[in-house]
Amino acid sequence: MAYDDSRFRGEPGFREEPDFRSSGVPEDAPTLGVSNQSVYTPGSFPVSPAYGPAPTESTLGLGEGRRRAPTPQQLGDVFDDPEHGEPGRDRLAVHALWEMVLLLAAGALLYLLHDARSAALRGTELQSLLLYGAELGLLAAAMGLTLRAGAVNLAVGPIAIAAALFFADNSDRGLAMTASITALIALGVGVVIAVLVVAFHVPGWAASLAVSLALVAWIADQHTQKTVNGAYDPHHHAVWWALGVVVIAAGGAAFGLIQPLRRSLGRFRPVRDPADRRGGGAATYTGLSIAGSALLAAVAGVLLALDHREVLAADGSIGGLAFTGLALGAALVGGTSAFGRRGGVFGTILAVAGMTLLLRYTDAEGWKLQPFTLAAGAIAVGLVVTRLVETFGRPRSVTGEAGEESWTPPSIVSAAEPEDSWQPPSSRTSGWSTNGNGDGGWGVEERWGTR
Repeated sequence: MAYDDSRFRGEPGFREEPDFRSSGVPEDAPTLGVSNQSVYTPGSFPVSPAYGPAPTESTLGLGEGRRRAPTPQQLGDVFDDPEHGEPGRDRLAVHALWEMVLLLAAGALLYLLHDARSAALRGTELQSLLLYGAELGLLAAAMGLTLRAGAVNLAVGPIAIAAALFFADNSDRGLAMTASITALIALGVGVVIAVLVVAFHVPGWAASLAVSLALVAWIADQHTQKTVNGAYDPHHHAVWWALGVVVIAAGGAAFGLIQPLRRSLGRFRPVRDPADRRGGGAATYTGLSIAGSALLAAVAGVLLALDHREVLAADGSIGGLAFTGLALGAALVGGTSAFGRRGGVFGTILAVAGMTLLLRYTDAEGWKLQPFTLAAGAIAVGLVVTRLVETFGRPRSVTGEAGEESWTPPSIVSAAEPEDSWQPPSSRTSGWSTNGNGDGGWGVEERWGTR
């Protein structure tokens, strides 16, 4: 007969034992401070509300991924905000080394040009060489500015050609007045691109390419040749124009070495999900960079018109795309990263000097080097330079005292594990663990079952 026969209930000496086969606990069992509101289900561990919420998946198993909280100094070094990027300053040694290579390459091309045609470095030919370098340098500086902002402006070439056509067509109204109106119109075009980029948070290359195609269509509709009417001849000040462009490009790049400015200018650099907006500060700096690049392109267009005196609309569309390719190639070869923010100081100017000397040297040798060919090769080399800059220019891992682990942004570690945090026995590699039967692995059914 079974021990739980109802005939024995109530008899002297009869004692009821708790049924350990069930998944619950006896109602009169001592709780040891655990509230009766604790709920236990098979496969889980009962946790009292007095000890806080049950461990969640986000706080379990993070022992290997724990990172120490960043210090205020580390947070100050993050390039945009604490949730993105790496703490620490960009390393500039890679830029210095690469600029030395560019300097040697430009020196070698200068020697080759002098050996092939020494007259190219004297008189009017030297003035034309300097003016062409100034025009390309202004466009490269404009391109480099938007590259650093993370929103490249591919319309700088067509803007320059359109500005040259407009200035030449209206130059009879006065040099200063026409140049000012041309600059304002180009600035308006830059504002249109900036609004498209920052308002809709779209890539700069896409918005600027659309505007560039619209400008190419406008240039193609100008069927007549435009001639500049005016007495000013920039050839007499070619050296000063070249020096001015060097100051603009190198000076702007030097300002980019200032950590807060460099960090703010590069906030539009792509991180995480591209749908995440980068904030009002990023939109402001990016918009100003795009507008400023259009203004520099307008200055290059005015100088181009004054240099050649006659602007052919038929070649304007092709020339605009060629200028864009050359400017982009010069900025990338100079060490400006295609991803934004990172760049050197003299790299863009040295790249422009090398490309200008290469074009003049191949012309002196009688070779047929098309601007599109040079632009394609420069962009290809520039992409390799971008990988070098990104690889060797990133901040070193910030480490604390000996034995401390390096800090990573909170975007990587979703939740910080508290010190001495409790883990349920089910997550330990040793000890007892619960299973789906709720018997705690002790074989209750087998040991306490009926006999």
